[in-house]
Amino acid sequence: MSEAEAPELGDDRSLLLVDDDDSFLKRLARAMEKRGFDVETADSVAAGRAIATARPPAYAVVDLRLDDGNGLDVVEAIRERRPDSRVVVLTGYGAIATAVAAVKIGATDYLSKPADANDVTAALLASGDALPPPPENPMSADRVRWEHIQRVYEQCDRNVSETARRLNMHRRTLQRILAKRSPR
Repeated sequence: MSEAEAPELGDDRSLLLVDDDDSFLKRLARAMEKRGFDVETADSVAAGRAIATARPPAYAVVDLRLDDGNGLDVVEAIRERRPDSRVVVLTGYGAIATAVAAVKIGATDYLSKPADANDVTAALLASGDALPPPPENPMSADRVRWEHIQRVYEQCDRNVSETARRLNMHRRTLQRILAKRSPR
């Protein structure tokens, strides 16, 4: 997105970034500062809620799964203090159920990782009715399948038999999938 076609930032350029991946958080913070945002970061639900309560931001980017809980708790805290805030939820585990939950709570948009600063900026500044453009590098179908299997595997406490049962998959097939590297 070039500067000529970039939507205008309002007078309040405050942006809260909440993610427990420290390197991603620092990279995104630097990129968003270059785009004119006044960035504040948090690496946990507790820190995000504290900032949202003390200084509710005009914009926010919140990771869904954090070490100490669910990022939707931060979204709720922002919405309570500042209903006009534009909030984008990021996650490495894209699923329709979590996207619906995020939007119901008040998120403006929902992006799957890896999302770059251009995707995040477009989502934050998109007008209410306009759909953001499709991503330049969407996840492949194989990658989406792999991510889903990994998420269910983690939710089953890394129990192969239980994961295979829930996915209606043969146990040996699941073991082969888990032994492979992730697709691109």
